[in-house]
Formats: sequence, structure tokens, C-alpha cells
Amino acid sequence: MTELHTSRLRLRPAREGDLDGLHAVLSDTEAMRFWSTPAHQELETTRAWLQDMIGAAPETSHDFVVEHQGMVIGKAGFYQLPEIGFILHRDYWGRGLAREALEAVIASVFANYPIPELIADVDPRNAGSLAVLGRLGFVETGRAERTLLVGETWCDSIYLALQRP
Repeated sequence: MTELHTSRLRLRPAREGDLDGLHAVLSDTEAMRFWSTPAHQELETTRAWLQDMIGAAPETSHDFVVEHQGMVIGKAGFYQLPEIGFILHRDYWGRGLAREALEAVIASVFANYPIPELIADVDPRNAGSLAVLGRLGFVETGRAERTLLVGETWCDSIYLALQRP
């Protein structure tokens, strides 16, 4: 997998040295409020998550660490194709960086994989992610209740899709 560059971001494969930067994101309860797992309490939880990202098969994964001005600020891409996922450190919210990162990874995945559509599963309370995905052209395809148990809380889902251009 190659690196992607935007006007403000560098998107690259994950590596061992990303542990502290990713833990700063994944241990933040606000950033993880709508993620598929609770915030990481232990560094070892993030280490295992990072190892999974590093070891993901390139045939089924197209996932990137997001850097801004040399700092690891999150991840964007496809841990398991064709489902998109992204998270940024909350200090970087509201600057258009998620959209910028996703535009790059979406273009890259369509250029490198014969996938007819991309999908997303978003908690309906996550207005920010729904807005970003909507601006990228994702459209709602369905809804379901109690789809994911995160900690002790059941979460609902809005399903979205983006067709290959």
C-alpha cells in the first residue's frame, strides 16, 4: 500500500511507532462515543488494535493512519472492504480533515479494487459522521435497532452506501 497525500494530510500504512498517537485518539471517551468498542483504557488494547491494522491482509483492507503536520491524528479507510471507517482526535474536528482524508481513501480504493460500492454503518446519534459521509455522496440504504452492544449500551445503525463513480 502506498502513501496518499492531500493538501494538509499524509495518509500512510500503520507502523509500530503509531501506538502513542493512536492511543491518544482511541482512549478518548468523546472521540470513541460512537465507535464500535468502548474507549481503550489500557495501552495494550491499542497495541492489539494497531497490530490488527498492521497485519490486515491487503486483499481485504485499505486502511491508513492520518497525519497532520507530522502528528498522528487518527485513521481513515477500510479495515474490512468495502466498509469505510474513520476517527480523528477531537482536537482536529471541525476543520474538514475527515472529509479531506476520506476523499483520498475513497479515490484510492476505487482505483485499486473492483468494488461496486462502499458501505458505512453509523450510529444515528453521530451527526458529524453522517454529515461528512453525506457530503461525500453516501446515501442511506436502511436502518436497524440494537445492532451493536458497546460496553453495556445497545446502539442502532444507519446503513449508507456510495456507488462506484
